[in-house]
Amino acid sequence: MPSEDHWRPALEDSIVLRYDRVRGADLLLMPERAVRLSGTGGRILRLCDGSRTVDGIITELSRAFPDAPLSDEVPAFLERVREEGWLR
Repeated sequence: MPSEDHWRPALEDSIVLRYDRVRGADLLLMPERAVRLSGTGGRILRLCDGSRTVDGIITELSRAFPDAPLSDEVPAFLERVREEGWLR
């Protein structure tokens, strides 16, 4: 597993992120399971394309959310998602 400084998170190949217009929410679609994301989870995961480090994701989000505590919240969210096995 790469060190946190160099980790470039990306969704696992079997997982798809989609916006559901009916529910008005982002969904993670997995074999035999779907997870509705709340808040900015979908926005964060859209940036997890394997090209950005966690710091790069935070930098990108800080343009839209300049006053949010992103340096604490984004890594914690990504770690929870990784523990679920949804990120590589």
